[in-house]
Amino acid sequence: MEIIEKFEHHLIENGIAPKTIESYVGDVKGFAEYLTGMGVDNSADLKRFYIASYKSHLMENKYAVATINKKINSLQAFNLFLIERKLATEQVVSLRKDRIKVAAGSEGEVEVFSEQEVNQLMFFVQDRSKVILRNHLIVWLLLYTGVRVSELCGIQLSDLDYLTNTLRITGKGGKYREIPLRPDLVDLIKEYIRSERQENKHQDSPYLLLSQRAEKMHKDAVNTLLEGMERRLGFKMYPHKFRHTFASRLIKKGVPLTTVSKLAGHSHITTTANFYINTSRQDKEQAVALL
Repeated sequence: MEIIEKFEHHLIENGIAPKTIESYVGDVKGFAEYLTGMGVDNSADLKRFYIASYKSHLMENKYAVATINKKINSLQAFNLFLIERKLATEQVVSLRKDRIKVAAGSEGEVEVFSEQEVNQLMFFVQDRSKVILRNHLIVWLLLYTGVRVSELCGIQLSDLDYLTNTLRITGKGGKYREIPLRPDLVDLIKEYIRSERQENKHQDSPYLLLSQRAEKMHKDAVNTLLEGMERRLGFKMYPHKFRHTFASRLIKKGVPLTTVSKLAGHSHITTTANFYINTSRQDKEQAVALL
């Protein structure tokens, strides 16, 4: 694992975003574990056969295409690092050869909530015997701002501007963006701050969302509460599904792609297009059902 630590330091020195580093290093560690299981001790001794075998292993285990392609990206970065450090002489990972290509109309399929599921969820979070105010607010922030779970947990009181009803989000790479807030969401934020949040022992924390154990919510806690709602409501629920739903609903309502891209905090509009310009899997099923 020493070479992977050096790879991590290399990424840090090159100013790569922390989340990207975490993803790259995690993917390379997974590849190294696979090689170890196959009797290969030196993960730096890359061979073309190892890459092809690992890719086949991922496909056989039903990994999503996007996940496999992400891992291929990480392995190419690792391969180039080894060449730069003269620990390898050959580039055995090629995005052109190794990334899985998908047919037009299939790329970017995302899982989103149906309108019925959104309505069911909205009714559920209103019930204080089932959902506390903070968790109600979390659901609304995810659904109506499209923030990533890490961004959600990082929201500070100072990020809220009640004069303009906007939320300032610090996204990937430390980039800022402003998201307009619905009036009813602003009212919910104010209600949470003056009630439940005031009763929390960490009420002096600069962060908006507090837990009983810490001065800010952790993304694992958000995942856990959504898993609890998932069991109660009977449909899949995770933070990024809210983000997909946010963007997909905007596009369906005719909001320009450039605006959706800015609200979602994508660095390039092509990212937004690749994810959301195609209809969701459910949309396609409904379209075929009309035949």
